[in-house]
Amino acid sequence: MQNRMSQTEFIALIAMMFATIAFSMDSMLPALPEIGAQLSPDNINRAQMILTAFILGMGAGTFITGPLSDAFGRKPVILVGAIIYIAAAFVAWRSSSLEVVLAARVVQGLGAAGPRVVAMAVVRDLYSGREMAKMVSIAMMIFTIFPAIAPLMGAGIIALTGWRGIFLAFILFSLISTLWMGLRLPETLAPENRRAFRPHLLAAALREMARHPTVRLSIIVQTLCLASLFSMILSVQQIYDVIFGQAKNFPIYFGVVALVSGSASLLNAAIVMRIGMRRIVTWSLGAQICLSGLMLVTSEIGLPLAAYFWIFVVWQACVFFIMGMTMGNLNAIGMEPMGHIAGMAASIMGAISTVGAALLSAPVGLLFDGTILPLAAGIFLLSIIGFALMLKMGRIEAREAL
Repeated sequence: MQNRMSQTEFIALIAMMFATIAFSMDSMLPALPEIGAQLSPDNINRAQMILTAFILGMGAGTFITGPLSDAFGRKPVILVGAIIYIAAAFVAWRSSSLEVVLAARVVQGLGAAGPRVVAMAVVRDLYSGREMAKMVSIAMMIFTIFPAIAPLMGAGIIALTGWRGIFLAFILFSLISTLWMGLRLPETLAPENRRAFRPHLLAAALREMARHPTVRLSIIVQTLCLASLFSMILSVQQIYDVIFGQAKNFPIYFGVVALVSGSASLLNAAIVMRIGMRRIVTWSLGAQICLSGLMLVTSEIGLPLAAYFWIFVVWQACVFFIMGMTMGNLNAIGMEPMGHIAGMAASIMGAISTVGAALLSAPVGLLFDGTILPLAAGIFLLSIIGFALMLKMGRIEAREAL
């Protein structure tokens, strides 16, 4: 790789692969009211299922993409995933019913699992330990910052072509990242290190990960952190629209929040070598408990609407910021002991955390009742559980060090 791609270009490519997920979700946010009005006028709230369907498909796809990349190499799996993603986006573009769009979004999520999971395995092929956490954090910065422009892009596409044009943008985005990868990135998994794709091997990897307490806890905490993020994403457009009457300005506010919160990955990359991954995650979740608790109290004391709005914007930024301080570290914690089965480990980790997060966050989104209370309560509870589990991880590490 070093002869053909610099570290900077490598990070940019991996970041773009990660950003496939953010683009596929966040650019849809401004389209939800129009999609709901056109395809589900009797129950506009069903439009948010377009996000959940994509998440579920992506989670299901991660079960097999990692093992397939262990068997056939990283690049072929990314390529096949991109083809599936593009084909599903085309079907959604042509569809005329919400059910068909939802089905296409599930398949599109399956395709997106390729770049999402295999990109992490590529990083694990080339880096390890805290250096890997630093690389992932820098790439995750793009994952966090990309929502700054994705809703604006979505709004611009809607203004020019209607909501269907967003699916054409998905096709173009995937074509660019796939061609870049194909032309510039050599295969990172040598043939002698590949493992045949057999179900019993996947089951064995799952058992090995389940028996490892640190890996097991990191997956659960990842699930809880992702559920907090997905809960916010599912509810945020309706909160801006219904509670604050800011639907037109939503892409701008969302973008500013994403830019501010994107600095979390830079901060994490700067301090992770000195402080350590587990401590950063634990402290971040502790901060989330305090902030979400304050949001709960604030939602009940009847502040003026303008003040209430800005408090929510700050809290939204904190939720995104904390994602940048946790996810890269949790991935690195879970992957570090699993280097010998990196592809399978990435698949299992991604599948469990994504599907679990979708199942936990969907009820939070559907409970939206015109107030912030369901969202704040959901994130508050998820953060408490995650914090307790990180404390348990610390005690396990302390015992092992004796």
